[in-house]
Amino acid sequence: MNVASGKILIADDEPSVRDSVGYALDQEGFQVTGAVDGTDAEEKLQGDFDYDLLILDIMMPGKSGLDICREVRSRSAVPIIILTAKDAEVDKVVGLEVGADDYVTKPFSVRELLGRVRAQLRRRELDRPAGGGDSRIRSGPVSIDLARHVVTIDGKPVSLTRSEFQLLRLLAARPGEVFSRAQIMEELWQTEFEGDERACDVHISNLRHKVEEDAQRPNLILTVRGIGYKFADS
Repeated sequence: MNVASGKILIADDEPSVRDSVGYALDQEGFQVTGAVDGTDAEEKLQGDFDYDLLILDIMMPGKSGLDICREVRSRSAVPIIILTAKDAEVDKVVGLEVGADDYVTKPFSVRELLGRVRAQLRRRELDRPAGGGDSRIRSGPVSIDLARHVVTIDGKPVSLTRSEFQLLRLLAARPGEVFSRAQIMEELWQTEFEGDERACDVHISNLRHKVEEDAQRPNLILTVRGIGYKFADS
């Protein structure tokens, strides 16, 4: 898929947001579908939808963007960007916890959102193992099958979101190497990251709850105080 030819759903009850963002995405070559509220978005996402990315406003009549995100994530790894109010810190955290890949705070520039959209679609290249290379990463109890997109811990399968999978892939491939929050986000987004680096902490916390025996006392994904994170040496 060409990055600028994907199908995008934007769900927001503000016509000005739908119109301005939809127009900009259309000019970039994307195929855009608008949803006027949560109920409309839910209807458009029924069945086997073929969208390449979703943009969901959190506060919408009918059904919230968080609820839609949660439902979609239970059956699809499609990239999701949520739109949040400027002071809605809890919504940002919860949005990432239920499976959103990124968030943009209102009011935002359309240029900023376009950059996030391109970055999310570009990340799909990370899902494809390099031709001829090893399609597995093994580090300690962790095994990552890049071709099948499967993670096991001590032989037991673990269900991860797309962002969690890429984060674990990055860290486990280079055990012992310390990554700053900015480096992690830039590696994952494959572009210069200009968002809130606290999103990295939320993704790390979510991942720890799935791969660590005790998320409060991690022994795989370690914090390097004042710098960032690293995967434990084997």
